[in-house]
Amino acid sequence: MRLVWGTVESAPPAENGAQRVRVRLDDADTPAVAVAYESLTGPCSDGDRILCNTTAVDRALGTGGEHFVVARAGEGVSFEERVPGHIMKLRYTPLQLDVTVVEEEASGFHEIMAEAHSLDGMPVVCCGLHSQIALTAAAVKDHAPALRVAYVMTDEASLPLAVSRLVPKLVVAGLLDATITCGQAFGGEAEAVNLYSALLAARHVLHADVTIVAIGPGIPGTATPFGHSGIAQGQALNAVHALGGVPIAVLRLSFADKRPRHVPVSHQTITALRTVALAPALVPVPVLGEPFGPAVDGALDASGIWQRHERQAVTLDALPDTRGVQTRTMGRAAEDDPAFFYAAAAAGRLAAERAVG
Repeated sequence: MRLVWGTVESAPPAENGAQRVRVRLDDADTPAVAVAYESLTGPCSDGDRILCNTTAVDRALGTGGEHFVVARAGEGVSFEERVPGHIMKLRYTPLQLDVTVVEEEASGFHEIMAEAHSLDGMPVVCCGLHSQIALTAAAVKDHAPALRVAYVMTDEASLPLAVSRLVPKLVVAGLLDATITCGQAFGGEAEAVNLYSALLAARHVLHADVTIVAIGPGIPGTATPFGHSGIAQGQALNAVHALGGVPIAVLRLSFADKRPRHVPVSHQTITALRTVALAPALVPVPVLGEPFGPAVDGALDASGIWQRHERQAVTLDALPDTRGVQTRTMGRAAEDDPAFFYAAAAAGRLAAERAVG
């Protein structure tokens, strides 16, 4: 870990709980951007002395490019935001914060959650990447605009929902109707103790017709079969099945990724479906032209996942309307790697069809 003090040069207002300030670090000649989460540090002002975690930028990680504010300094600096609940997130760290989770009495939904045991057949799309949310949600709304779509963010990648620049745009565009953060993730419209109760809350408290489960931005990976956050996809499929929902798995497809392990079907998807997901799931496969379709089919057939899961061919004439929300994955747009985006859209279409019966 690398912590460096700096001085705020400009502090624009926060957006969705994240304030991106311009800071001149004491050991740098040029200013940089640092993210302050208001729920953890309070708002920053011009001239504030702030302690920044610069580790991700210094290591040039994929989620780098920004520092994170750890604390503000100076006499009289205080920050206190009381909530009625008592559950701690980021537990036993210097930044632990109290939240009101949907399961406890202070939320007003305790009685509902006490009686909630089933998803009642709700389709739940389980993603392996954060960037798959947009096309999945857009495809649901494209097929059935009246359906309510909730997003459950798990804690295997980024923990603050505010770090996502995608989700707030999807909410404003009407592609997502509700957000829930579970486990150690925080910042959603609703907070939940774990994935199971988050799914039940999506159905019974937020009245979702379709729910999307995905990790936050910044997937950790190690180029090993199990050392990546995509494992969470398989765990989510198991949870959906256990609660009586319809588990739907998004394939991570690519023909543009320079890493062979992600072409044409990512090894992360294969591991999640072949080994981690013990419950049967629906796997929508977009109908792609030559030579892409046969390549995907061959990889999936060879993976052995059809011994447990059910293949669902989905034909899409075009990608759904994202209502002005620009979507990218690993820096690539839809025209750069269409298979990736069609796979996510196929999952959304299948979920919508199941939701409307």
